[in-house]
Amino acid sequence: MTDAKNADLRRKAAEQLPLAFTHDPANGRDDLLVADPLSAAVKIVDSWPNWPSPVVILAGPIGSGKSHLASIWSERCGAVHIHPVAGSDAAVAAASGPVVFEDVDRLGFDDTELFHVINSVRENGNSLLMTSRLWPMSWPVTLPDLRSRLKAATVVEIGEPDEELLSQVIVKLFADRQLYIDDKLVLYIVNRMERSLNAAQLIVDRLDRLALARGTRITRLLAAEVLNELGSPGQPD
Repeated sequence: MTDAKNADLRRKAAEQLPLAFTHDPANGRDDLLVADPLSAAVKIVDSWPNWPSPVVILAGPIGSGKSHLASIWSERCGAVHIHPVAGSDAAVAAASGPVVFEDVDRLGFDDTELFHVINSVRENGNSLLMTSRLWPMSWPVTLPDLRSRLKAATVVEIGEPDEELLSQVIVKLFADRQLYIDDKLVLYIVNRMERSLNAAQLIVDRLDRLALARGTRITRLLAAEVLNELGSPGQPD
């Protein structure tokens, strides 16, 4: 095996090693980036406890900021995380204070238990925040009374992120890692990436790891490599 092939294999092996370094993302309210796709959801979270209804549902695509908003709201009001399945104490928790149920469409629920949770919230003057990729009309609900309760909830849609928001998010994600890159490179990435906050997270994480593994700066060439790897058209100009 040639020296070049050996070097290439060592480089690829190093890139696959898990890194010991960690970073702490800034997830507080002051760190939230507000743009048009998020504005309605941010407004409803900020307006608590003066909600138009006791139950609010944030609906939006994966990586759209639902979890960040739920975390902000939970910290503000001391909400308890619940999963309304048969045999759980979700309804009891809902009687005691604010509760949050994330990833409704992914985790699933028991119709009767969620119905009791909503009733408990309404009867005790508390609040329930739910997050989902799907609108409640698409949830597999068979209990008519629960369907009626969900129709009375306030549903707030989070749209797909625009170019401005994606740029801000990428800058923030790099700043969380104490990395600062050129605005032109940010724009290069945004113009070629999938339009989702989840994709932004994946791209920044991969760029950070790859640059550390190779001992290089984050450049346009490296960004093109990562974008191609993730299935985005990232060929350098």
